[in-house]
Amino acid sequence: MATPDELYKEASQLKSAGKMEEAVSKLQEILTIAPDHVQTHMALGVHLQKLGRLDEAIVHARRVTELEPNDPFSFTQLSVIYQRCGKIPEAEDAMARAHALQGR
Repeated sequence: MATPDELYKEASQLKSAGKMEEAVSKLQEILTIAPDHVQTHMALGVHLQKLGRLDEAIVHARRVTELEPNDPFSFTQLSVIYQRCGKIPEAEDAMARAHALQGR
């Protein structure tokens, strides 16, 4: 059985080949064996947003902030995904959290 990191590499190769749906499927496969794999949730947030699957993208971006609650980048990514999904108040809240974590 492939490891999460091996599957993640396969997903990255699929994305690079322009096979976004297949990459998403591979990433979802990772979560069946490693449900808290942060990189997978990060990638799914971005890829699903690009595919127009906005609610799913937000779920994964939020999960990253749960797994990495002290990482400003997690909240920055959540903010960007919220912005791209048209949820501006939520985006502003997430960015405020990122700034607070950075000590601004």
